[in-house]
Amino acid sequence: MTVVATNDVTLRRTVLPNGLTVLSEHMPGVRSVALGAWVRAASLHESPETMGLSHLLEHMVFKGTERRSAKEIAVALECVGGSLDAYTSREHTSYQARVLDEHVQIAADVLADLIFRPLLRQSDLDLERKVVLEEISTVEDTPDDLVFEIHGAQLWGEHPYGYPILGTRQTVGSFTTSDLRTLHERAYHPEHVVVAASGNVEHDELISILESTGWSAVPSGGQSRLRSLAAVPALPTVTHVERDGAQTHVVFGSATVPHGDLRRYAMALVSTLLGGGMSSRLFQRVREELGLAYAVYTFQSFHHDAGVHGVYVGTAPDTAGLAMDAISDELSRIASEGIPEDEVAAGKNQLKGQITLSLESVSSRMYRAAGVELYDEEFRSLDEVLALVDSIDRDSVLAVCRDFFAPELQTVVSLGPGAAPRVI
Repeated sequence: MTVVATNDVTLRRTVLPNGLTVLSEHMPGVRSVALGAWVRAASLHESPETMGLSHLLEHMVFKGTERRSAKEIAVALECVGGSLDAYTSREHTSYQARVLDEHVQIAADVLADLIFRPLLRQSDLDLERKVVLEEISTVEDTPDDLVFEIHGAQLWGEHPYGYPILGTRQTVGSFTTSDLRTLHERAYHPEHVVVAASGNVEHDELISILESTGWSAVPSGGQSRLRSLAAVPALPTVTHVERDGAQTHVVFGSATVPHGDLRRYAMALVSTLLGGGMSSRLFQRVREELGLAYAVYTFQSFHHDAGVHGVYVGTAPDTAGLAMDAISDELSRIASEGIPEDEVAAGKNQLKGQITLSLESVSSRMYRAAGVELYDEEFRSLDEVLALVDSIDRDSVLAVCRDFFAPELQTVVSLGPGAAPRVI
């Protein structure tokens, strides 16, 4: 067992004999527990022919297991006031429960069922395939979601980071139960799974619960982790997709640093000041001063091998060019001038407040614990993270602005009626 003690928390880590990694943080001041499991299989590990398979498998495990029907899975935690959820990301597929501390055993038992003992029946696939196809239709009918899908494909080219996590109609329509079982047998093994918990549960108690609910009895698969391609973004492009609608939706964005790069804190600071709230530069300029948009904001994600940042704006087709010019001007300004000291200081206070408030949540603490293992990173206490934010200076901000925010570095996608808006 590994124990990482800091001045505000003790993170404990155990690797069971079958390879399952378990991390936990005890929070005695709460009555709940967040328990999650991350499987190292997701869209990053797919080919063009298998896009969406990880996501479909995530859906299918909820259709029934060796011990529970679909309804029994749903009822098991809801009947005690808890919740059960799952998602597929670029790098992992995650299954999570939030329960009162007295119901951790039930949560662990249900999660073990889902992850290790799904039935994956043809009759369930016939139904769930329709559900996923409807989910794809929802994205296609939601332009402010669809523009991000198109932007990802443009930014990453043929790399899986640009694949739609849901897959396509063609790929989802082609999958068989054999495809699902092959992925499950290949990836859903203890040595490919990270379990993390946070809340009112002691680590030794958690290990006992996992053992009693069968986690330790699942044999090791004896297989290496799924491999992925090195992330190489495509050259910046400007693309317009013509589509009927009342708005033009625009995304600017570029590849940035991976999760383990400490420059991500400066990136987060710039993103916050640029478009992280009502006081941000873009909100004040594009919405408040120019009245060109209802929604304008920045976004960012940091993966194991690369990251991405960007700006979204939704605006009327006849003002889209003006909104894009305003965003380009602001990106150009910070790339050439950086950000003044007083704004950097204000941004650090804002970022530190957001980080501190987020860690009031047992779910956020669970994510933090899991991230230590998933990203092979050093565990940092809240005080250590806040110190990293405090260490950001104007020079480091200027460096990331020049390296990642300059307009000529951005891949730009617009989606809306008529011809392409102009970009200066």
